[in-house]
Amino acid sequence: MNTKERLQELSNFLTAHRSRIQPHEVGLLGGSRRRTPGLRREEVATIAGVSTTWYTWLEQGRDIKMSVQVLDRIAMALQLNEDERQYLFSLALEQPAPATFVDQIPTISPALNRILTELHDCPTIVSDRRCHIVGWNQAAAAVFLDFAKLPEGERNMIWLLFTRKELKSLAVNWSDFAKGFLSMFRSYYGQYVGDNWYSEFIEELSERSKDFRAIWNESDVSSAPEVFIEFRHAKVGKMLFDLTTLQVQGRTDLRCSVYTPSIGSDTDTKIRLLMSKLGE
Repeated sequence: MNTKERLQELSNFLTAHRSRIQPHEVGLLGGSRRRTPGLRREEVATIAGVSTTWYTWLEQGRDIKMSVQVLDRIAMALQLNEDERQYLFSLALEQPAPATFVDQIPTISPALNRILTELHDCPTIVSDRRCHIVGWNQAAAAVFLDFAKLPEGERNMIWLLFTRKELKSLAVNWSDFAKGFLSMFRSYYGQYVGDNWYSEFIEELSERSKDFRAIWNESDVSSAPEVFIEFRHAKVGKMLFDLTTLQVQGRTDLRCSVYTPSIGSDTDTKIRLLMSKLGE
């Protein structure tokens, strides 16, 4: 859309969302004489900490200067969800909104749990934006580790790749395998620069693993790497996979790493054999 259309849509968007918020939802008295549905412009301006004149110009679709910080305050004042916040930034600044983060353990929906179960012969791991493993299927436990037996704090794919000997010996092309995960991890690191957890984690793992330091310093970035993986499993030998990393839509930044047995190999048969012996 051109500039005129974009600013008109911004005006419509702000007006519509302002009208949806009732005064009592933000601690204001409604009163019987209010003619404006929802909040008044001056009330939104006060909540966001901007002048009424500036907000009026913004809502009128005028081509005015605005900052990321001010737009974030507008988004909070209008109680926008993450998708709506992104839309606001695309209309106002023609750029994505900076990522926000909430320091909490994400949950897996019943639908995603069913997907894990249905991918019976494909080892699948669900990880969050810190690469913490928050979900997996039986095939993943059989091929990699029984993650349920690990302390929750150690269920981090990056940490396990560089600290567990059995995982390092598992992948024939371990370097490519590790680089794929680190490139995805770096993409998160760039999005969540305000989260001190990353700096602390990187420092700790750098001290623990020289391999991590070396690969991390290569500075590769990829939001969804696709990698061919060859495993040499201690129990069943050669296994060939195509690794596909998929983003789960929503506000939790979850990723599904799906290891699909390569066509023409006997990997799927070996996976079933491993699962039959799981827990023995």
